[in-house]
Amino acid sequence: MIDLTDLSETSSPADVERLCARATDHQVAAVCVWPEHVRRVGRLLAGSEVRVATVVNFPSGDGRAFDCSVITDRVIADGADEVDLVLPYRAMLTGDHERAGAVLDAVRAVVPHERHLKVILETGELGSAELIGRAARLAIDHGADFVKTSTGKTKVSATPEAVTVMAREVASASRPIGIKPSGGIRTLDAAAALLHAVEVVLGAGWATPANFRLGASSLLDALLAE
Repeated sequence: MIDLTDLSETSSPADVERLCARATDHQVAAVCVWPEHVRRVGRLLAGSEVRVATVVNFPSGDGRAFDCSVITDRVIADGADEVDLVLPYRAMLTGDHERAGAVLDAVRAVVPHERHLKVILETGELGSAELIGRAARLAIDHGADFVKTSTGKTKVSATPEAVTVMAREVASASRPIGIKPSGGIRTLDAAAALLHAVEVVLGAGWATPANFRLGASSLLDALLAE
């Protein structure tokens, strides 16, 4: 259920090659990298079941709808299976749902339905349960396949409380939606707490690699140590 990630500012082709080798060795769900590495990752993962993921509007969430659609179109052409899009969360904070919805619509329009659009809500910045729920509903209404907590670039990332709110919105959705806690998940106990938060709402056994992911590269080392 792990999305093995390298979104560091210094990520190099050699780093990406090592990441993909770890991904195939341990059969994680996906590898998530910067857009410029998508084509390379596709070649490195060819023949495996590990999916290719990348980020758009990351990490600020401040990009224009047109710019986000252009970048998304390029990464889809390069072979991305999944696009992790940062919701314009600052627009949500000011009540500008129209701007946030426009970015979601622009990206959804160029992501084929057989590929995943995962929307990063940046729950630590949204803060309140009410606003997190509103952001999750907006993402789902505008075509998200997954709702995701965080970029991992802010002070507060994935928490069981935020995941519980997201799970409630998923439970009330009219179609299947996945959940991806991400950021700051470094131990087995932390991962288990997030999985528990989901299953309290959606039922034991609900989570599978198809609908539940953990964006947490250091977690793999912790699991191997356990």
